[in-house]
Amino acid sequence: MTKQKSPNNQQDQTLHSSAEALEASQAREAGSQFEWHTGRIIRLGHFEIAGGRQVTIIWDEGGVMSQQGEITDEQWEIFKLAFMTTGRLAVLSDQEGEKWMRDYRFLEVIR
Repeated sequence: MTKQKSPNNQQDQTLHSSAEALEASQAREAGSQFEWHTGRIIRLGHFEIAGGRQVTIIWDEGGVMSQQGEITDEQWEIFKLAFMTTGRLAVLSDQEGEKWMRDYRFLEVIR
């Protein structure tokens, strides 16, 4: 891994040899208890009576999660982007049991 600071951008930039190496590095930086979980969005909707925005995800590890309401604008944008492209997304979570399925603090679209 190579770590650089851009003179115009004070944020750290990292270069990795593979996507797996990048994921491992991001998980290490977030904390030792964090793990990546991947899945595919199969439904998006909006139901005013039932709390607003709705997303349904099939997780690669098994299980299906459907959430209505309590989805932020930023999360909704990521969900829409995933749905309109590959359908694939990943979450980085330290939640135990099945709680990680609703933990969207670290959320990204993947190919």
